[in-house]
Amino acid sequence: MTETAPITFDDFLQVDVRVGTIVDAQPFPEARRPAIKLWVDFGAPLGVKKTSAQITVHYAVEDLVGKQVAAVVNFPPKQIGKFMSEILVLGFPDDAGEVVLVTADKPVPNGGRLY
Repeated sequence: MTETAPITFDDFLQVDVRVGTIVDAQPFPEARRPAIKLWVDFGAPLGVKKTSAQITVHYAVEDLVGKQVAAVVNFPPKQIGKFMSEILVLGFPDDAGEVVLVTADKPVPNGGRLY
């Protein structure tokens, strides 16, 4: 990846990154690349939002419920096949380019904003 242009703190504040707990995870076999459907609870007032994530290399559906993850919550919804994604769950690439989820290392209240 290339270096990006500097941004201001106000630019950073426009990206709403929140923590939420995965409350449901389901296989997404109709996706073009292997993916998992996720429902993430961000607490009040955001509630539960859904997305899909290409995380099948490191995560099994049955191991995801209860995991806290970071996500961008203020992107517009995006149609992915027959599934409407409402958030972008965040991750970093491992050495092979596969997604490793961004998580909190200690439990925090759902809906907390990144700062």
